[in-house]
Amino acid sequence: MIPELRTAFNAKFTQAAYIGLQELLARRCAGPIQFRVAETPIFVPRALLEEMADLGASMAHYLMEDAQYLAGARRAIPAGYDVGGETDHPHFLTADFAWIRSGSEELTPRLVEIQAFPSVFAYQFELCAGYREIFGLPSSLGVFLGGLDERSYWELLGKTIIGNHDPENVVLTEIDPLHQKTFPDFELTRQRLGIGVVDISSVEPEGDKLYYRDNTNRRIPIHRIYNRAIADELISRKVNLQFDLSRRWDVEWAGQPNWYFLISKYSIPFLSGSGRFPEVPPACFVDEFLNGEGAKVLSAAGVDLRSVATPTAAYDQLLLKPLFSFAGKGIEFSPTRGRLEAIAPVDRKDYILQQRMHFEPTIETPFGLTQAEVRILYMWPDGGDLTPALSLVRLGRGKMMGVDHNKNQEWVGGSAAFYV
Repeated sequence: MIPELRTAFNAKFTQAAYIGLQELLARRCAGPIQFRVAETPIFVPRALLEEMADLGASMAHYLMEDAQYLAGARRAIPAGYDVGGETDHPHFLTADFAWIRSGSEELTPRLVEIQAFPSVFAYQFELCAGYREIFGLPSSLGVFLGGLDERSYWELLGKTIIGNHDPENVVLTEIDPLHQKTFPDFELTRQRLGIGVVDISSVEPEGDKLYYRDNTNRRIPIHRIYNRAIADELISRKVNLQFDLSRRWDVEWAGQPNWYFLISKYSIPFLSGSGRFPEVPPACFVDEFLNGEGAKVLSAAGVDLRSVATPTAAYDQLLLKPLFSFAGKGIEFSPTRGRLEAIAPVDRKDYILQQRMHFEPTIETPFGLTQAEVRILYMWPDGGDLTPALSLVRLGRGKMMGVDHNKNQEWVGGSAAFYV
């Protein structure tokens, strides 16, 4: 996107350097990365990243100030997963954006989704450092947002995750963390912050307190949980916890689980219908679409629904998304009327229909122009402010941008953004 930087990188690229990047990451992350790392970062004007960072923050604040919206979102939390000890605000937020061409042919951001949940903060820092080191990128290229630098980035992450506690009493919880693709992030977080990484199913309750065991089997009280376990996966894998999530425990949460539901894909119809955020594609819930009200909203926003005359004809301008899936799971392109009607009436409120965006291919590679999806990573420590910190990039040439959807391709996968 900055032609001179793109051209220079492509001209100097070697496969040996890319292998060196993979080896560097494997050494620092205690093992090979289990998802595809892109051969290249992207180079963007700082103003574009800051525009997206400001948009995501504005959307989050807008949602949090709407009591009616939050009440509706809270009703969408599955039974048994309304976790006690809800915080006043989420500690983490991610906002994913695509770039499209506007009517004036300028690149314009469009929201893909927004989620109050942690991302790979530690790994993404290491990936940026790896690109810079292996490919000799100049120090003048920036990666941090929100006025942060390397020192303040780690200070803010430590403050957000650990708070005022001894790191020994803070744990990162996940389902079978050693076998998650995001384990490199867990390991780097452990190295940097000194906290434990534990399987959430191994957390032991006693009275109103929770405990974990270290690698010597020593039982240690937990004062704060950096939660990385996603409710969808707890449900789908039928994970049996030793403690009742919905109970109020004598523990703090860094990333209180309720916020995963309160700011999520559930918010997209509200954001798109607010009139404040033209960057959000038109969307509605499936139950509202089928009763006619949602279809009116989409049509009024310019979505062409006229071509669908039979149950087997497809809505080519729409995406069907389950509300609380992750990593692109369950998303369907061009659903038919019959597909929508096949969703049980009781479940239709758990899906949205969203206007499909056509990502603008902007990254020149040896395999042709490639699309980029940019995620802004935010932290919000206790007593602090919502702060954009870093960006994460996915490169792809298929319908979906996630690394799992761009296998057996080159110059795609997880990447990073450097700005001028």
